[in-house]
Amino acid sequence: MKSINDLVASAKTVCDRYRAGRMERETVREWVLGLGAYPGPHGDRVREAMDWFRLHNREPVSDDIVLVDIDRLQAISAP
Repeated sequence: MKSINDLVASAKTVCDRYRAGRMERETVREWVLGLGAYPGPHGDRVREAMDWFRLHNREPVSDDIVLVDIDRLQAISAP
């Protein structure tokens, strides 16, 4: 487990790169699934993102799925 500050910074970076098309969805999915455990409230959001990416693991994905992907990533870094 990394610090919450590291998690927040990484989540922002991953989200920005993904949104800009500089990171593939599968890379984002692998990043999320490899995060591990964190205390709440961030830990709850990490688990929600993990569940989301586990359920939606097939390519190609719709624009609506990508929007939820971004929402889940932003939630991880929210205060």
